[in-house]
Amino acid sequence: MELATAVFYLVAIVTVGSAAMVAFSRNIIYSAFSLLGTFAGVAGIYVLLGADFVAAVQLLIYVGGILVLILFAVMLTHRITDVQITNRAAGRIPGLVLVAVLLALLIQTIRETPWAKAKEIVYAPTSAKIGDMFLQEYLLPFELASLVLLAALIGAVVLARKEIKE
Repeated sequence: MELATAVFYLVAIVTVGSAAMVAFSRNIIYSAFSLLGTFAGVAGIYVLLGADFVAAVQLLIYVGGILVLILFAVMLTHRITDVQITNRAAGRIPGLVLVAVLLALLIQTIRETPWAKAKEIVYAPTSAKIGDMFLQEYLLPFELASLVLLAALIGAVVLARKEIKE
């Protein structure tokens, strides 16, 4: 087994294990921290696929932004850990049937798909080409997006600002 294959399996195991902990943990804080492993694992898979820009965006937006937002929302919500779910058994049998059907469809799809295997993976950075395209071919949409984001930022500041009563 090559080193790249072993690293891929390790990253995949971490990603799937973290995703399982997100789904099956009874504590929402542990689920949120397990989501960190899932997002980081997905970024690792992007790196292994040679998509360095997508991996960087995954880390910046999902790990740096969305996950921090989720953690703050969970921590700032009062008594979220005290929620009592009264009927945990409801929906287990239909859920298991649905999972079995989806698993059977997934296995059938894996068996019937003619998988094409690449001869050799060439790792080349993609961010330089994307940067060139933003500053040349797609300059106007890039600048318009920056103006929309600036307007949204100013609007959020205006809405969040408390009025000072005189």
